[in-house]
Amino acid sequence: MAEPLLDGLIDALRRLPGVGVKSAQRMAFHLLQHDRDGARRLAAALADAVQRIRHCGRCHTYTEAAVCSTCLDPGRDASLLCVVETPADQAALERSGSYRGLYFVLMGRLSPLDGVGAAEIGAAALLERAGDGVVQEVILATSFTAEGEVTAHALAQALRARGVRATRLARGLPAGGELEYVDLGTIAHAMGERR
Repeated sequence: MAEPLLDGLIDALRRLPGVGVKSAQRMAFHLLQHDRDGARRLAAALADAVQRIRHCGRCHTYTEAAVCSTCLDPGRDASLLCVVETPADQAALERSGSYRGLYFVLMGRLSPLDGVGAAEIGAAALLERAGDGVVQEVILATSFTAEGEVTAHALAQALRARGVRATRLARGLPAGGELEYVDLGTIAHAMGERR
């Protein structure tokens, strides 16, 4: 006979990306058998995060305040606006230490087959922000998937139609990478964009 609470816990853990039934079962059994205190802390942290974390009023990333600390940082270059798909992408760029401008987080990418259009990714808010007279360049840092490329192309067209300079992240061979292990599309693009 199935236990409803255990099944509910396993089903909840399956909502995490990349977690199947067996992984969810292992997590549930581990928390219940070996780390009940950790399970309580996890539950409290999730409840608190869901209650208190919201979208930044300027860039749409996650924050506890009305406007995030990045948007409020006077040391940031407000003339540069980097468009990313997710807060995780923003965090990766921040870890690189190579960018000191501001961000706009789309919270997705165009995917007509999934019903995700310009309205769902906040294109109107992006265009308004980019046309504020302060932003001089919008860097489109969407992923290099088919949907990411379509998103970057559509946004670039809309931005340029409004007289805003739009650039795209370069792509190419990874530093330290061996040519034989790099996918063919990346090699072809790197060859075409050689300097």
